[in-house]
Amino acid sequence: MLHGMSTTVEASSERSAAEVNEEIRALWLRSGGTLSVEQREEYQRLVQEWATALPQEAAEAA
Repeated sequence: MLHGMSTTVEASSERSAAEVNEEIRALWLRSGGTLSVEQREEYQRLVQEWATALPQEAAEAA
């Protein structure tokens, strides 16, 4: 469920890029397309977590 997702960022090794991406999408849906200052900070943390998860997943798949 998108609206019941946690707003805290877990360690990137614990969540896949797809899971983080889903949370990013949920954040945008909840915000109605305009992020508050707090939401922008959360978005930045999530994007960093997502970017970190991508190469880890690629390495695990190789």
